[in-house]
Amino acid sequence: MFYTYILYSKVRDKYYVGSTINLTERLKKHNTKHAGFTGHTGDWCIFWFQVFETKRDAILRERQIKNWKSRIMIEKLISSTGL
Repeated sequence: MFYTYILYSKVRDKYYVGSTINLTERLKKHNTKHAGFTGHTGDWCIFWFQVFETKRDAILRERQIKNWKSRIMIEKLISSTGL
């Protein structure tokens, strides 16, 4: 299974959208110190995820969400699924 996910950082008050094959391990990596966008706060939490059978479908969904470029749309998606 493959996942598209949305993380949230309270410290940054930002969302992060990504896709992966292992959601638990990916979250651990986001919360470690590294040079990337998510590597500085260590407080990222999963706010939403969707499961796909193929990597391609997960990446397409990730791109769709990122192309919205809208916090409002992301928050609507999160609230509509009740995760």
